[in-house]
Amino acid sequence: MDPTERLAIDGGTPVFDHPISPGVSGPSVVGEEEINAVTNLLKSQQLFRHRESSETNQMEKEAAKVLGVKYALMVNSGTSALICALLGVGVGPGDEVIVPGYTFIATASAVIATGAVPVIAEIDDSLGLSPDDVVKKITPHTKAIIPVHMRGIPAKLDQLIKIATKHDLRVVEDCCQSVGAEYRGHKVGTFGDAGAWSLNYFKTISAGEGGLVYTNDRDVFERACLAADPGLPMWETADHVDEWHNEPFPRQTYRASEVLAAIARVQLGKLDEIVGHQRLLKSSFLGELDESGNYVHQYVEDPSGDTGVSASIIFHDKEMAIGYAHALQAEGVEVATIYNDGFPDRHIYSHWDAILEKRSPHPTGYPWKDPSYRGNVEYSKDMCPQTLDILGRTLRFDFHMNMTKTQARLVAKALNKVDSALGV
Repeated sequence: MDPTERLAIDGGTPVFDHPISPGVSGPSVVGEEEINAVTNLLKSQQLFRHRESSETNQMEKEAAKVLGVKYALMVNSGTSALICALLGVGVGPGDEVIVPGYTFIATASAVIATGAVPVIAEIDDSLGLSPDDVVKKITPHTKAIIPVHMRGIPAKLDQLIKIATKHDLRVVEDCCQSVGAEYRGHKVGTFGDAGAWSLNYFKTISAGEGGLVYTNDRDVFERACLAADPGLPMWETADHVDEWHNEPFPRQTYRASEVLAAIARVQLGKLDEIVGHQRLLKSSFLGELDESGNYVHQYVEDPSGDTGVSASIIFHDKEMAIGYAHALQAEGVEVATIYNDGFPDRHIYSHWDAILEKRSPHPTGYPWKDPSYRGNVEYSKDMCPQTLDILGRTLRFDFHMNMTKTQARLVAKALNKVDSALGV
């Protein structure tokens, strides 16, 4: 047998003779532009956001234009953006908010930060929130749902928005992992009541940290602004705060740093370049794949809106997925099942021990034992069996700015090689 056809795990020649260079999205294209932006800001010594020409104000205006929304607020993290968005739509003590079992713990933690209780729901073959399970999880206490657009791929928004409308629920879209994604021709985050970006190191565009809340609803925007900065009414340059309809209320401070905003503005200008390259890589990968009867592709409702940062395949059983993963690793492809006995992915509810055990920062057991909460939510590591089953059978392939089109095709070649040898 030709050594290039024999699996590397069996002594054959691996597809990759050198490992693919590591990389991410935004940070991998940081250059002199970001360095100059920060340098010029520091030289100006103007490091406070509440001034008319501040970097933060300009980032908000530029991001709102890109998103096609009326209002945008920059804050210090994606988690803060979710908190402010939830407070903006009126979530608070006594409420339940439905979140998917496949997302970062920050999504559920943001719910707790408002005094509400997270309800964990199943995902489906989209790897996003299952509309069917959302319906099952709605109670008289449900106030909102948070569709999470995971790994650059929009959730099933049409169905989720219809469910929310029918049951009079608010919708906060968690777009932290899908900055630049679109759905039906519009940016994700613009279909619900509010959207949230993260500008964390691992995101599409990055300032290291940072977040953005955006909406077309003036009332939601005002409440989000007040939630982010309790001193807002005191700053003389605040944007017509005396004309706002909402009375100020005291909260924590999530005010953004001017340094983060300066970096974010430059990165925002590179968004199309980043998404375009990632989409090219993903299309090259998918275009090279042979048809297989051993796995199906993750369901993507609107492929044209996908940011291209990942592609997932779902096998018929877990053992086959694990076997493919080991063989692919020998071929030089870094991949593993999303859920297994190790800790390959930090975005699974079963790792949220602090939430599953209802650990509270206060002896009263807030928010689960808040007097205003009349529900009874229970958690366990196996409470979403469908989610764990799907993720245990799923391999995710990531694409980033340091990867080439040729390498994306070689990853597909490696998968074809393994599929030909191990497939049934």
